[in-house]
Amino acid sequence: MLLLLSGVMASLALPMRTWFEFMDEDTTWTTVQGLLVVTLVIQLVSVWEQRHFRALRDRQVEQMDAATEQRARADQFYGLSILDPLTGLYNRRFGERRLGEEISRAATTGDPMALVALDFDRFKAINDQHGHAAGDTVLKEFSRRLRRAIRASDVPIRVGGDEFLVILPECPTDQVQTVLSRLTAFDLKLDDGSVHVSYSRGVARYQVGDTVKAMIKRADERLYENKAQRSDSATADDRGHESRQLASATSSETDASEPSPASLLYS
Repeated sequence: MLLLLSGVMASLALPMRTWFEFMDEDTTWTTVQGLLVVTLVIQLVSVWEQRHFRALRDRQVEQMDAATEQRARADQFYGLSILDPLTGLYNRRFGERRLGEEISRAATTGDPMALVALDFDRFKAINDQHGHAAGDTVLKEFSRRLRRAIRASDVPIRVGGDEFLVILPECPTDQVQTVLSRLTAFDLKLDDGSVHVSYSRGVARYQVGDTVKAMIKRADERLYENKAQRSDSATADDRGHESRQLASATSSETDASEPSPASLLYS
């Protein structure tokens, strides 16, 4: 605006000087006053426009900041609505919805898909012996290892307590075993000692006509079968260990010429 005014004044400077030569002093002064008023008005308008532009710009910046903050809060609330607060894995509600989506995709594309159910062995004993804070530490460490073991496309879910699910989209049987082989038992140091953390697992592969409830039920059934087998195996190992201890004690009390300890135990 000021540049435009300067250009206009410069273009009129020579004609106005010639014009002033034919006017008396009063007329000249009145004209100059009029020009000064016009200039002042133009400057005031320019200042108002600049302030108005700055105010408009500031409002736009504030609106953008508010929109960004609102989006961040929405993302945060969405994250809280789908994530388990302790482990950072997906929660059960989101997991079941995502499982339904993957079932629909597998039904459409024919790609293999699997659901893995995981459950700790003797987790209650960890809570009873070391406290619930130690149990939370175990859950977080297991979840960290679970995220490292699975693929980027897999969906880890904490159902509740020490129960977990993992959705494996587009995953053939051999890859399921590869993923599970990376998730091994581990020892974890706690404030009052250490614990051995192991788990049972069950795998349900997608079948035509499957539903969310059906796949979860089938994975749970496989998990309980695996847990029962592991429990029976552990019991057999414990009995064998007790037998060996008893045999060793009996051997120390018998003479070399007496019957063997094994024949005494199993007679």
